[in-house]
Amino acid sequence: MTYFPEQLMKAARSGTKDGLEKTKIAVMRKVSFLQRKDQLEEDDAGYLDVAVSEMKHPPPQLSPMPEGLTTHQVVRRHILSSIIQSERSYLESLRRILQEYHRPLMEADPRILSPRKIRPIFFRVREITQCHSMFQIALASRVAEWDSSEKIGDLFVASFSKSMVLDVYSEYVNNFTSAMALIKKACISKPAFLEFLKKKQASSVDRITLYGLMVKPIQRFPQFILLLQDMLKNTPKGHVDRLPLQLALTELEMLAEKLNEQKRVADQITETQQLARSVSDRLLSKQLNAEQGSLVLCETLVETVYGERGQVLKSKERKVFLFDDVLVCANINVKGPPDISSLVPIGPKYTMKWTAPLAQVQVVEVGQEGAQSKDTLFQQSGAKRIMMNSLRVLSGKAAFGPPRLYQELQELQHDLSVVEEVTLLVGTLQGTYQNLNTTVAQDWCLALQRLIRIKEEQIQSANKCRLRLQVPGRPDKSGRPVSFMVVFNTPNPLSKISWVNRLHLAKIALREENTPGWLYGEDEGKAMAPLWRPLLSCHLPVFATKSPERKLEAALHNPVHCALLGFSAASTCLPQGYLWVAGGAEASQGQIEIFSLNRPTPRPVKSLQLCSAVRCLVYVSEPSPAEEPEAGVHKASGVGANICVGLDDGRVLVYGSVDTAAQCLQTLPDPDGCPVLCLKHSSSFLFAGLRNGTLRFYERRNNDLWEPASCRSVNLGSEPVRTLLVLDDSVWASCGNAVTATHISSLNTQKFEVHPDPMVSVAHMACAGGGVWMAFSEGSSIRLFHTETLELLQEINISTRSTLLNTGQRSMRVTSLLICQGLLWVGTAQGLIITLPVPKLEGIPKITGKGMISLNAHCGPVDFLVATTSTLSPELLKRDSVGDGPDSACGGEDRSDTSSQESLQQSGPHQAEGRGKGRGILLQYKLRSTSGLPGRPLTGQADEASDSSLESLEHSVEDGSIYELSDDPEMWVRGRPCERDGGRRDRVISAAVISGGKGFRRLKEGAPAGTRTGAEGSENNLLVWQLPLTV
Repeated sequence: MTYFPEQLMKAARSGTKDGLEKTKIAVMRKVSFLQRKDQLEEDDAGYLDVAVSEMKHPPPQLSPMPEGLTTHQVVRRHILSSIIQSERSYLESLRRILQEYHRPLMEADPRILSPRKIRPIFFRVREITQCHSMFQIALASRVAEWDSSEKIGDLFVASFSKSMVLDVYSEYVNNFTSAMALIKKACISKPAFLEFLKKKQASSVDRITLYGLMVKPIQRFPQFILLLQDMLKNTPKGHVDRLPLQLALTELEMLAEKLNEQKRVADQITETQQLARSVSDRLLSKQLNAEQGSLVLCETLVETVYGERGQVLKSKERKVFLFDDVLVCANINVKGPPDISSLVPIGPKYTMKWTAPLAQVQVVEVGQEGAQSKDTLFQQSGAKRIMMNSLRVLSGKAAFGPPRLYQELQELQHDLSVVEEVTLLVGTLQGTYQNLNTTVAQDWCLALQRLIRIKEEQIQSANKCRLRLQVPGRPDKSGRPVSFMVVFNTPNPLSKISWVNRLHLAKIALREENTPGWLYGEDEGKAMAPLWRPLLSCHLPVFATKSPERKLEAALHNPVHCALLGFSAASTCLPQGYLWVAGGAEASQGQIEIFSLNRPTPRPVKSLQLCSAVRCLVYVSEPSPAEEPEAGVHKASGVGANICVGLDDGRVLVYGSVDTAAQCLQTLPDPDGCPVLCLKHSSSFLFAGLRNGTLRFYERRNNDLWEPASCRSVNLGSEPVRTLLVLDDSVWASCGNAVTATHISSLNTQKFEVHPDPMVSVAHMACAGGGVWMAFSEGSSIRLFHTETLELLQEINISTRSTLLNTGQRSMRVTSLLICQGLLWVGTAQGLIITLPVPKLEGIPKITGKGMISLNAHCGPVDFLVATTSTLSPELLKRDSVGDGPDSACGGEDRSDTSSQESLQQSGPHQAEGRGKGRGILLQYKLRSTSGLPGRPLTGQADEASDSSLESLEHSVEDGSIYELSDDPEMWVRGRPCERDGGRRDRVISAAVISGGKGFRRLKEGAPAGTRTGAEGSENNLLVWQLPLTV
């Protein structure tokens, strides 16, 4: 196909509303733009070679800054300058690849490499250069008129939303791994090529390698996204560039996501192929080649063998592969001249060590209860096999790992029991002594308890970077099952969390309800790759007693951080907190069921009976310290987080969180008794939408409960207010086929129609970024509106997504709507759940890909969809603990623990005696000095001993002053200064989506109704989908 200049100009204009009229593109006529991959063997005649003259098309140059600019205008000019400089540098790097490497190699005489090998290495570099050459021309035109237009978002949309850009970059990314492999092979087989690369690097000013230049296209779009995010933050609402910037972010995010996924798949296939070539088992090798897309995770980990005292006997790097049904461990053999690694990454070769079915692999944590058989044999890392009795048993729990920590813990527990007996004996003393009495003895007990807690924290810390796996082996001669324990050290706690979470989800993915769990509605039932889709982790009834007339109304997530949650549990359980599920029927009592989510399966913990049916729920978070009079200080009257419950009789009940016993704290009455259909809140207000079309405001003052006397009302119409949405300083309320935006402070309203049919009402709204998705009481369409201009941006008919299942109905009514983790979840009246991909950033949440439909559905309408999310405690992400000894985060050589145990330096003969038994422990908890206690000091020295010598035998003020622990002011721990992770931004987000409705059923492709499994169609059920941890 041939592209003419007029076509390119039209393509550049068609992506934006106002076009790029002043953009000038110089192109050669009648040549093909894209070269097919099967043309690699041919000459370069098919390339579109755009000769850009800097005299005719000078690079972008920002004019001097005029006077009188606002702060936002100044910052936007600086960001624009960064965009110009970044693009100029990137384009220079691309031209260096062509001019300093590609052209000299093609023109070399004698040949260094044949053209047949050169072309695949630099595949698509020239086309990418042409794309950005044209973008730079357009950018120069836009920069020249910046002071008058101040608009750049539409330029990015026009330049990078075209399929030709995605095609060029996709083929470059897909070819990148192969290109690096060709360079590596050529370096080994062609010394002249290796010398050529070395000379080019040495002669360059920045000494960047060819690999460093060629990786820049892979990094380009994330750089663009960061720059446009900064530009959007400094673009005020109402600015002409705001919507174009949001659309540009959407386009760039979609492009970056596609390229990242293609790069991930390409690397995954390369790794799998490399592994398959090293497998001696032909059946397994064939299976690996056939299932190249089933690789979930692979990483280089350090396998470590420990001695009896906890010292490291040996350690070696292994490559561990997690497939959807098997775990593979391989030795790493890196071969090749050492000087090549500085020019191009060297891909390793693998030797198979062991494989294990995923279902039989267990993650074993410190202190985990031992459910394994005592007859099971264990082997650690190829060492001699050891019996189960080598495991230390503490308090009825089996503990795995280096024995030193557990031995020290046992010793401390023994010493505590002895000191407790000594305390009883000291109490029987007839005399009174300053440094030997019941107070001092109790101080010893408290100090030992502190050391025990520190040791337990060290054991907990040993989990942070240590992955212990129990892997099945071959049965022994007597037929007994044999397992071996493998201990891997991960690079950091995030890696450990990823492995535990992916192993957990991979096992869930093997269950029948997830094989398959989702199907593409527009791609002939093609299933997604494992673990990159929501997984149905469980389904369970809502109420303990069956009641067909009871209907689910609403649900919410009450996030509560559980400090006692273990490291492994935090990686596998649902988002921490509680799930509130409300139900009821017309003119009957209401009921709220509360479930704990601190396990992989929700567990009912409390039930609340109400005298009226519940219509809605909302979780009101605790006011942030910034909103309080004194930052970080909560007033005594503050109630913290609470849950507001809207009832059918018009009242609003305010409950405390579950961790405060879920008591009713306040009742907001309604004299009219009009049902409350929806609730939302801001930092200072509670909003209630009523059936009679009224919107009510309740104000919260001084971070206390809501004040009924402060209630204000706004009448929006005669139709019910069915859904609310809080956006910045306004609240959106639906009434009939219109939405009214009410300013919270002034109560000024702006009403706009969102559906042409006056008989249709807005039933659901979901917001993300700069857009709001709306669903309606009738019909199967959902619409996207811009939050600032109220412009309709997209409309989707979800019925077309469900044609695969042959529901037998032309239209599907939407009954619930939710946006979570880059997916728009749509629940229907038929019980089906559909997900559609949307961007995660600050752009417009346009649907950017094909939807999926779940094969796990309800038998009746999906009554609600609720997102549960939580962030793992930052303490779990810290590499070091209170005790940073050899068994803390990542192991190490055997050495004395100096952080929790300090030696008491003595003089004279006592010093040598102390060295003979090792370093001692200074037992101190609360006492600074015993000099204030009654009695005389008990000492072996003469009575004329000086006060200073007596002070050396007791706990001195100086000794106590060097103890500190930030968590508890009552305890002091001598240790090294704490390193603050001020710049650390590691966040691990756990997320799950829970749906509620009648029954549970499995759907079959092409069948109008699925097979019901395990649940009655009339019983209210919860379906829980778990999402991979976002690391």
